Amino acid sequence: MSLISYTVKRILSMIVVMFGALTLTFVLSRFMPGDPVLAYLPQNKPNPQLYAYYTRLLGLDRPIWEQYFRYIGDLFTGNWGFSVSIAKDMPVWTLIMQRLPRTVDITILSVVIASFLGIKFGIISAKHRNKTRDAFFRGLSLVGVAVPVFFLGMLLQYFFAYQLKWFPGTGFKTREFPDPAFVTGFRVIDALISRELYIIFDYLYHLVLPVFCLSFISLAGIVRQTRSSMLEVLEQDYIRTARAKGCRERDVINTHAKKNAMIPTVTIIGLSFAGLLAGAVLTETTFDLKGVGQLLVDAIVRSDYWVLNGLVFFFTIVFVVANLLVDLLYGVLDPRIRY
Repeated sequence: MSLISYTVKRILSMIVVMFGALTLTFVLSRFMPGDPVLAYLPQNKPNPQLYAYYTRLLGLDRPIWEQYFRYIGDLFTGNWGFSVSIAKDMPVWTLIMQRLPRTVDITILSVVIASFLGIKFGIISAKHRNKTRDAFFRGLSLVGVAVPVFFLGMLLQYFFAYQLKWFPGTGFKTREFPDPAFVTGFRVIDALISRELYIIFDYLYHLVLPVFCLSFISLAGIVRQTRSSMLEVLEQDYIRTARAKGCRERDVINTHAKKNAMIPTVTIIGLSFAGLLAGAVLTETTFDLKGVGQLLVDAIVRSDYWVLNGLVFFFTIVFVVANLLVDLLYGVLDPRIRY
């Protein structure tokens, strides 16, 4: 199978997955407690006439199957609906794009840090199998897997924000600092364009604790996978041959073993990026970052069906695209792989 045929086949399967996730979320959201019509009423006044009017306006008086097909038709024509309670009458797509840059920032920083340290620690652990350094990094990764992200976030807040006062405990900026002029929505880029460098340093200063929290959780899986892959590769015949020829151990690791061991690790990193982008819910809520993770919580609490469905659809796209890119990257890392 050629690369193009494989990609087309995967895209078709991605469409099925997206429809499945969207359908399940749409149906389940209609059984959630709460009433979006009440949230949409002016000042939450339960006026029977207004209630009936807004129920018809939102299309909630129609059978659920009719609501579903109408929503699907609007969704694939670019109309993702509008928020009824979080940001009243704001288009869902606009609301997601407002919150997304902050989540992207902490996700990229976390994945880069976790990938760099995780691969390095995993290789060191494999090289010193069953020794002190191996035991230390295995213990560290075990803690990362076992500790809930919200609990780690609260510990970091307590010790580094409230006791030592080294970093801010919540928020993403100093209250007195203005926002840079809007250009891209990404705070760092907009601050660079407007040459307000103090905003960049203040923003990164506020992200230290949440990024550490997310990167530590991701680091654990990367260390474990890298160690396991390296141990398997180091037992191969070509590694023993390279050592027998007198290659330095550093060259054996970096030239012969590392690239072949990275294939499973790339999967973990790719899925970690998608998972953090879509699921930084607890971290954003703990540190009050107001990203898409916190937006998801608000949509559930306030019964904002349209925001909830739009977010799940967006997250599904992120996951399936990340999966596809990871699979295609296999061929780059190992030319022997054929599609």
